[in-house]
Amino acid sequence: MRTGWQIGSLFGIPLFLDTSWFLILFFITLLYGSFFQNQLGLGPLAFVVGFLLALLLFVSVLLHELGHSLAAQAQGIKVNSITLFIFGGIASIDKESKTPEKAFQVAIAGPLVSFGLYLIMTLSSLISLLPEVAQIVVSRVAEMNLVLTLFNLIPGLPLDGGQVLKAAVWKATGSRTQGVRWAARVGQALGWTAIILGLFAYLATQRLDLLWIALIGWFAVSNASAYSRVTDLQEAIASLNASEAMVREFRVVDADMSLRQFADQQLLQEGRPPVYFAASNGRYRGMVSIDDLREVERSQWESRTLHSVAHPLTEIPSVRERASLPEVIEKLEALKLSRITVLTPADAVGGVIDRGDIVRALAQKMNLPISEAVIQRIKEEGAYPPGLQLQVIAKATAD
Repeated sequence: MRTGWQIGSLFGIPLFLDTSWFLILFFITLLYGSFFQNQLGLGPLAFVVGFLLALLLFVSVLLHELGHSLAAQAQGIKVNSITLFIFGGIASIDKESKTPEKAFQVAIAGPLVSFGLYLIMTLSSLISLLPEVAQIVVSRVAEMNLVLTLFNLIPGLPLDGGQVLKAAVWKATGSRTQGVRWAARVGQALGWTAIILGLFAYLATQRLDLLWIALIGWFAVSNASAYSRVTDLQEAIASLNASEAMVREFRVVDADMSLRQFADQQLLQEGRPPVYFAASNGRYRGMVSIDDLREVERSQWESRTLHSVAHPLTEIPSVRERASLPEVIEKLEALKLSRITVLTPADAVGGVIDRGDIVRALAQKMNLPISEAVIQRIKEEGAYPPGLQLQVIAKATAD
């Protein structure tokens, strides 16, 4: 779920401002406003100049993320949004590149844009026709873009350098997963190093600004860890198929049974299964929907049979037992189903799968302690727990 405010769009990409963005905007405005006031004697106007410098920095960050986004769009990848926040910006793309070479192109595009801005602004600051204040502002923004370039090329996730490292390991090993794992480990190591250095530097000097290093380190560690968790989840999803997630939470009833008999014998029972299939002569005749039953006049319930209202298995949404779990997840979401039927190679009903069954199968695969009460709640609500974006992960895994 997106947070923040949409401020417009570029090249069809929605642009958002996270709440935290205003904090860093205020901090940079105050920092450089004080600098311009003390060094140039601009008075209150110094903070206006500081505010403009802060805006130019975030325009630079926006162009950096736009570089990633346009590179992704050139590969046919949809970019969902660009969000500016306290640590810079992030481009949310629909899926990852299909090859390490293309992944490298998307990763390096942002730093190339930032370095290009550094060169352009450095040359602009040297033009003597610019007022002194303008020269200083442009020079500072140029330096910031150089820092942005070098910082993002640090070889650890979630930074661009980590994405470059991921692409390199992917190319060398032939495994995207190995690329993510190596880049995430480096990102975690660098993050912890930044946390330790930042804390020691603060304790040694009592300068609050040095805590920023530790805060950046914490951000790196948490995001690198998130990459690892998502990779573990992708591996688990890719290794499972429909037969390993399905359950037999359905009941087979006689297709020649009248609608009245079915209502009396099945629907009035407590704890009835949510899905019914009608069968006769050893063959499945179709799925029986309670909604279809309600559409039949009560006066016809004695004369009409389940066979007359059953939906043939060939006409209902279904997957085969050997279908991959990503395929199951995508089909559930694409068709907005609460559950889906699993068919055997002989076109019989092997089971059904809903979102709770998927979470249970993943929890068992990954040895995660998820209680049956949580599984039942997912089944009842028909939605995954907040933050568990299985549809997005499944799509990336399938691609």
